[in-house]
Parts: sequence; C-alpha cells; structure tokens
Amino acid sequence: MNVWQPKPDEILLARAPITFATGEATRVKGMRWFRDTERRDIQHELTGWPPGPVYTAHSRGGTTARNTVKGTVMAAGAVIIGFLSSHGGNISGTPSSNVGTDTSDDQADEVNDFPVMWADPGTVARALPWQLDPARSPAKHYRTHAIVTDQRIVVVGFPYIKEDDRLIRDELLWEVPRYLIANVELRNFKVGHDAKIVFTDGSWCRVSSANRERLTRYLIEPLDFIPLETLTLAQRNTAESFAASQAPDAQPPLVKRNTCGCLRVEILAPSTVHAFFGHSGLNTVMDAHGTELRLSEYHPQDFLT
Repeated sequence: MNVWQPKPDEILLARAPITFATGEATRVKGMRWFRDTERRDIQHELTGWPPGPVYTAHSRGGTTARNTVKGTVMAAGAVIIGFLSSHGGNISGTPSSNVGTDTSDDQADEVNDFPVMWADPGTVARALPWQLDPARSPAKHYRTHAIVTDQRIVVVGFPYIKEDDRLIRDELLWEVPRYLIANVELRNFKVGHDAKIVFTDGSWCRVSSANRERLTRYLIEPLDFIPLETLTLAQRNTAESFAASQAPDAQPPLVKRNTCGCLRVEILAPSTVHAFFGHSGLNTVMDAHGTELRLSEYHPQDFLT
C-alpha cells in the first residue's frame, strides 16, 4: 500500500470517494458539462485533459414525450398495485433511506443544464483533475478519493483492482487550502449524493460521493474539537481506550460535544482505507461522566448523519 498521509502537524478528518456528478433530470441524464461564467463549454480549454465526450442536452419535445411515457407506465403500475392490494395481494418493499428528492430548486443547473465545473481562466475550480470525470476515467479501472484535513482538501487517485479493495497506491492529483473554500452545499436532487463546493473566487464544482456525509461533514461543521488535556480523567481514559482498540496507526481521538451534551469520539486510521468507502470513521459516544453509551442510550443528536 502507498496511502496518502497528512503532515505531522495536520489532522486527518475524512476520506471518501469522489467524482464529478452526473445529470439525473431527463433532459441532461447521464451527462455533465464544464462551463465558464458565460455558460460556454470549456472542456477543450482545460490544460492536460484528454478528449472526452461532447454532450447535447435532449430536446424539450423529446423530454416531454419521455416524461409522458414514464408517467403512463407509473400510472399503470399504480393501478396494478392498487388492484393487487385490494384483492389480498402481498405488496412489500423497503422505503428508500436516501435523502434524494424529485423536486429541483435549481432548474438552470440541474434540469436545463448540468455544469459540474463553473470556472473562468485562473480560478480554483479550473485546475481540478480530469481523473474526476467518469467519462474519462471509468471507476472500474481507476478510483478517485477526496481527503479532508484541518488544513486542506486533497484529491488522490489510484488504479482499481476489483479483487482487492484494500490495495491502494495513491497518486496526488490536486489540493487546495481550506481558506479558499467559501462554502459547501448539499444537493439532493434525485439520488442525494451530490455536493457543490464553492471557492472564494466564485468558481465551483459539483461532485458526487456514495459517502457524501463523510466527505462534507468537516467542511460544513466547525472544527471545534475538544483538546484531550481539557477532558476529565474519566473522559480522557474512555477516549484513549477507544483509540487503543483500533488499528495500530490510529490517530489520536477527535472529540466533539453534541448538542445534547454527550461527547462524540471519532478515530481514523490511514491503514484502514477501502477503495469503495474511503475511511469509515470509527466512533463512539460517552456521557459527561466519561461512560461509554450503548446504542440504545443515544440521543437523536448523537447519531452521525
């Protein structure tokens, strides 16, 4: 393994898979564009990028026809399900647990067009690596991860071997200091895996991650970790014991106070990186007395989203 490591004075906060997002609305489904602020296609101007597909949004007439067919099929399905249910049929299913929604609050950039890079020359987003584009770098051969620290965001890539999700040979592709990030917006249209990262120069990118909450948590939450030396002896013993029970290269525990007053303890170990998930942070919750809580004792505020 050749796993990317933070500097000695840097705190590793998260690692998650990342790619440029993909359009989901009928007009832009399966497509993405790279735009300047005049909404011109700029992919041919991006330095070092290999050629990629040139997309054309579906016509509005075709979109209407497809939506009509889809609506007819869905209506027919509803009639069949209603008939079976009213006649004793057993219709079962598991409700979706994702946060996706069919309602877009950004018609211009989610329905009519789907830019995943919005960048004029010389701006931060313009320098993002081409390996983030699934059309140029398919995930079955190459994976890209974003790493979040207290100082920067880093994008790494590595060849993917299907039979070994733990074989990681990181290549540094791009990085940006945190102070150049203006804000991060969760975008829930359709699947609910997307996020928009806006930089201080006005450029932005739209990315997708199967582990979006992990990727964005410490870009949205304040980094108000509690220094271990300020904990009570019982609290510190619980936090350090939890860290000691993890992988040998586990970082010192990150402790935050939840709004209910309990303390969340989270551990990351670079050696535990997985090609699909990134780092699955290990965490526990203790009360003000340093007693580790059972899952059944958690308050709603103690659960990570």
